[in-house]
Formats: sequence, structure tokens, C-alpha cells
Amino acid sequence: MPIEVRELVIKAVVTQDSPNGQSAGASQGSGGSQEEIIQACVEKVMDILKEKNER
Repeated sequence: MPIEVRELVIKAVVTQDSPNGQSAGASQGSGGSQEEIIQACVEKVMDILKEKNER
């Protein structure tokens, strides 16, 4: 017998535009170099995968 799942999860993040018209993700601030940002993302993904495998 087939199983039908009727669930939809939508997540949205609303941010206020900066005065000069650039989005927050497009501007390069003092958040660090591109390599540091990439390394932080890789670590976050690895943590998520590790947590998922522990379940």
C-alpha cells in the first residue's frame, strides 16, 4: 500500500535592505576572507552530516 505524506515545510528569512541597495549576502564586510568563510561552511556541513549519521 503506498504511503502519501502531506506535509510542506517552508522557511523564510526576511532582512531589511541596506541603504545603498546591496543585499547583505552580496556585500563583503569584515566577516573574513573567502577561504575562512568556505572553511566555516565546510565545518558546518560536516557537523550536520555527523549529527545525521548519529541518528
